[in-house]
Amino acid sequence: MTDPVRIGVVGAGTLAQRGILPHLSQDDVQGRVRVQAVCDPAEGRAAEVAARFGIPQAFTDYSDLLERGEVDALTIASPIGLHYEQCREALDAGKHLHVNKSLTTTVAEATDLIDRAHAGGLRIVASPGEILRPQHAHVRELIAGGAIGTLCWATCGAAFGTYHEQEPERTKPSGASTIDPSWYFRRPGGGPLYDMTVYSLHALTSVLGPARRITAMSATRIPERMFQGRAVQCDAHDNTVMLLDFGDGLFAMAYGTAAGSINKGFYGSFFGTEGSIIGMERNGEALEFPGKEIVDQASAEWIGRQWVLPHVVGPHRELDEAHVFEDIMQLVDWVRDDRPSPVSAEHARHVIDIISSAYRSAETGQACDLTTTF
Repeated sequence: MTDPVRIGVVGAGTLAQRGILPHLSQDDVQGRVRVQAVCDPAEGRAAEVAARFGIPQAFTDYSDLLERGEVDALTIASPIGLHYEQCREALDAGKHLHVNKSLTTTVAEATDLIDRAHAGGLRIVASPGEILRPQHAHVRELIAGGAIGTLCWATCGAAFGTYHEQEPERTKPSGASTIDPSWYFRRPGGGPLYDMTVYSLHALTSVLGPARRITAMSATRIPERMFQGRAVQCDAHDNTVMLLDFGDGLFAMAYGTAAGSINKGFYGSFFGTEGSIIGMERNGEALEFPGKEIVDQASAEWIGRQWVLPHVVGPHRELDEAHVFEDIMQLVDWVRDDRPSPVSAEHARHVIDIISSAYRSAETGQACDLTTTF
């Protein structure tokens, strides 16, 4: 393929407005990818966003986008509970896919999408692409080389806090309508596991490989939240603690909680018989991973963490959600250059297996064997 990949953006909410569209509007990527269409069901939002970013086509109805949108691929940035149906319809319409986390909410759904893509010769890149980060590869190599002795256990996770209620695109909305965060707190697809802990689980399994078994406790701790003076009823679990078995006596504790975190960002912590790796430090000393000199140029480590991704260069270093842009460009490279991405739907399915099995374990009180790998 020599022409730019024509991409449609499904969902014109906070992620698209502050991350996806600013990145894909930059001059340096126009020869490889062009935003051709945007779709959002909120009246007037797609048209307003299309006008702001110079996008030729705007749709409020998803089926219209699939029928009349002049696109080769889609990036799915809609609520997680909608991902499976939208992805299935897109694949049936012959579209390549980038899917923001999480790909689906069940293993069966993820498997169906993988099978449809294979049958149709289509590509799926499923965020988050934590496996691309040289930090994780370096930690994996250190552990394999015995840098902290025999690894005994690890931990990872993330907390919800009040981030989604306070995003600036919601509190100071532009355009036609307020961007409602209520879906983040409701089933299916709501809660910190599918939305935030998913990063940590991708990172953890990038280091340790696939998990084998899980047991968990899970509940809704905050049954009501407030958004712009309105009560939001919450039924998605927001307080989950998991125990993961990686085999041979190696265990990990992972969490997705309403508040509080014991890890450094989405990095895991790893504890062995001769020391530990916590964040980007081994036994208190900074890790010298490939690309550290790039990270050190940034004003903060969490910013520099994005700069080591291969497509995050030039103006993209100053824009939000650079990791999502990277995953989209992984799809673009795969479609244009037939260069498969390590950001795979199979890895995403395994993390979904962990999350959905955690909920099942909490409900039944039984440990659950995981059925997937990558």
